[in-house]
Amino acid sequence: MTNSKKGIIAFQGELGANSHIICNQQYPEMEVMPCDSFELAFKMVESGKAELAMIAIENTLAGRVADIHHLLPSSNLHMIGEYFLPIRFHLMALKGTNIAQITDVYSHIVGLPQCRAFIRKHNLKTHIAADTAGSARMVSEWADPSKAAIAPEIAAKIYGLDILARNIEDAAHNTTRFIVFSRQAAAFKPDDGPMITSFLFRVRNVPAALYKAMGGFATNGVNMTKLESYQVEGGFSATQFYAEVEGHPDDRGLQLALEELAFFTTEIKIFGTYKRNIFRDTFVKAEKA
Repeated sequence: MTNSKKGIIAFQGELGANSHIICNQQYPEMEVMPCDSFELAFKMVESGKAELAMIAIENTLAGRVADIHHLLPSSNLHMIGEYFLPIRFHLMALKGTNIAQITDVYSHIVGLPQCRAFIRKHNLKTHIAADTAGSARMVSEWADPSKAAIAPEIAAKIYGLDILARNIEDAAHNTTRFIVFSRQAAAFKPDDGPMITSFLFRVRNVPAALYKAMGGFATNGVNMTKLESYQVEGGFSATQFYAEVEGHPDDRGLQLALEELAFFTTEIKIFGTYKRNIFRDTFVKAEKA
């Protein structure tokens, strides 16, 4: 029997992770490649062993994924798309187990706090694992009816577990944003629809440099949707900023804003321009409600 899949998409985590789910949803024609780390997923694409990488970049509850921001400056990959996945957590254990038997629960360090109310109600002892899907795999291997995992539904199917309780997350709006990386930049044009441009810049070490750098976006009517800072190389004198704006670099307004930004920075690196995902409108409607 031949493999009908076309191409490989890498992700961080084990089979059954949320990253696996979004890969299947958005690139069902591609073979998935689970990786132990974000760095390895990047390397698989850089080396040509995978065509794409689906990378979790931020979560509405847990915030940004710090590892990614430290990998971006040295990476030569391009951002070509964004996707959003509502996160649903389920309690799973060995087949035939009932919830009264469970004493210990395992999941990712981010997943456990997001199910705090359920865990407290059932007086479960929590244990941090490498990721959600890995927790399900370990529970299956241990064959101990007192242990359970909090993970996505697909993990229960892969590792042969029963779901004892569904949708146990505290917040219904829990959503993770993913970015797709490729060796080639996306060939979108300004008139291809609403766009997002992601870039990194380092301001000059002079008074009001950031204030002046941001002025060009305001005066040229460019909407900046994200601005995050982090220290450079363990120091305290230089700061890099990761930013996202609405628009294409060939749009006149954004073109002028980036030219003005260059006067107050020592480095600008554009990671990619990609289509603005319509899922963003879900958050806009929620804010207006």
